[in-house]
Amino acid sequence: MPTLAWDIGTGYDLFMSLQIILNPADYDVSASWAAGMRARLPAPEREFLEECREWTEPPLRWLHALPPPKDGASVLRALAQQAPHEIFLSITVFDNCDEIPASLREIIGGVCDHGSWSDKDLQLVQSYFQNLPKEKRFSQKALTGALNWCTRAGEFGERYLKSLRAFYEVFFAEEETRIRPALEDSLAKAQALTESMPILDLLEVLSQGLRFAEPPKVAQLILIPSFWISPLVLFYKIDSDHEIWLYGARPPEVSLIPGETVPDNMLRALKALSDPTRLRIMRYLTEESLAPSQLSKRLRLRPPTVVHHLKILRLAGLVQLNVGETLESRSYAVRREAVTAVCAMLQSFLNPGTKDLKEPNPPS
Repeated sequence: MPTLAWDIGTGYDLFMSLQIILNPADYDVSASWAAGMRARLPAPEREFLEECREWTEPPLRWLHALPPPKDGASVLRALAQQAPHEIFLSITVFDNCDEIPASLREIIGGVCDHGSWSDKDLQLVQSYFQNLPKEKRFSQKALTGALNWCTRAGEFGERYLKSLRAFYEVFFAEEETRIRPALEDSLAKAQALTESMPILDLLEVLSQGLRFAEPPKVAQLILIPSFWISPLVLFYKIDSDHEIWLYGARPPEVSLIPGETVPDNMLRALKALSDPTRLRIMRYLTEESLAPSQLSKRLRLRPPTVVHHLKILRLAGLVQLNVGETLESRSYAVRREAVTAVCAMLQSFLNPGTKDLKEPNPPS
């Protein structure tokens, strides 16, 4: 059974918000709003970030190693103290975490040192990523772009730092003031739950629907709240003994988009339930837990189509994913409490002055 450790800092959301604004479709975020946020950046910085968005990642291992307070300003200062080529290694998919083999690190190090790469280098890099789960693979175009920048790792580091500073100034400096209280409140509530809740139940609550058959096989699990990633969770294995869980900490009644009055949780759920296929999936999953392949047979749909619908339901927080050791052993079930919460949230939104929502007012 792993021990639990905790971390907090708006700096995590500095990178997560940038990741989501650059890739809104992956997180069911309004594409037009995200494009508007990107448009606030100076053109050179915006184009650079958009070019690199497929193969750059939030540097969770690097962030966790920083001292408090891990806010936006202190993160930018710490990043500026790194050598530019080290920024490239920290921020890209070539980050030298425990899961990256030594052979791949040697290839990337050689490309950085020599300022060039060969077809053999590309083939070796591709072979590594092709063996990863589908969601972690990259196209040849993306890997080629990453290797091209690897030959100019110093220039990449300088441009990335400049671009991140621009993003902080035009958006995140104000945003972190909004999200800091929610992060602190979520952390306090999560820590209180540890006193009365088994670890598997705690992880299911914090991840909003991931149910594991057994705890992660690490010595220590580091739990970190993130306003922007909600309702998802991001795993990152620092080494064989330590794993980071960045979990969603945005209150259900609060929208991700600043100033928006319609809660994200409610809007995503209503959009998810507006599709007849997803309603059929919900009905099947109310009766029993089913794997995507089983749903595919019942619905007479191709497995990728079913997985797409399940992803939307998962982003809406309406289904529980039972995680097994293999992809084939994974199954889904309805989160009944989430469905009830969405109905109550809709009642509350439509009747903001109503105290007792159990008995709605009759129609006029």
